[in-house]
Amino acid sequence: MRNLLHDSLIRSAGRARGLRAWPLALAMALAPLGAQAVMQTRPAAKQAEFGAARASRDTVAVANGVVRSGDNQGAPFIILDKLDARVFVFDASGRLLASAPALLGIARGDHTVPGIGDKKLSEIKPEERTTPAGRFVAEFGHSSSRGEDVVWVDYDAAVSMHRVVTTNPKERRLQRLATPTAKDNRISYGCVNLPKAFYETWVGPTVAQTRTIIYVLPETRPAQQVFPFVQASRTNTAGTGAARGTRPTKVATLRRAGPLDGPMPVIDP
Repeated sequence: MRNLLHDSLIRSAGRARGLRAWPLALAMALAPLGAQAVMQTRPAAKQAEFGAARASRDTVAVANGVVRSGDNQGAPFIILDKLDARVFVFDASGRLLASAPALLGIARGDHTVPGIGDKKLSEIKPEERTTPAGRFVAEFGHSSSRGEDVVWVDYDAAVSMHRVVTTNPKERRLQRLATPTAKDNRISYGCVNLPKAFYETWVGPTVAQTRTIIYVLPETRPAQQVFPFVQASRTNTAGTGAARGTRPTKVATLRRAGPLDGPMPVIDP
């Protein structure tokens, strides 16, 4: 049967194209059938879809790592890139839905000061006003002090995502969001201020409707130290900005973003 297939291909090639087509026809006939099958069925590498949106190498690496590892457990996820001061909202498959600039804690750092959620705003020192890095299970909630809904990132630390606060014109928060640089986006006590339309269209509804994971990228250490799945996917990503040879540590402790009961803490502006 195989010899008949060879003869048929060679005769057809000779009639249609002359002697110059014989090498191609012969190569096709001699190609292992198993190899052809592998080429047809090999699945494409899993990765996040950014479309035309621009993102840092660390954001791309973490998003791809989430998709490949399934760390989001079939849930939509949000990435906050603190260095670029930008938030990305993805569906459960890793397709980017929207992104927008953000305002962050004025202090550089990836830690949370113990007990900061119980402090009055006047008691929080400038160096304590950080936006913590890590993996968080978000929860849609309410701020009793501001009288509006928020997305809790870390309830115990009173860190949330919410509409940009504009009560103090001297802080120029709307103008800070509009500038093309991230250098002036550090102004809050630790919470993440977002454009009103972006929060109300994408962030709030996504978390309100279903379980959502938030990944806050670190700014003082490599991403794979906070997210171990980045280590495994790094070789498949065109640069992550992470230091080579660094051993990953355990992922940040997961905590419920919202309270089981009791009063809500005062959310920082």
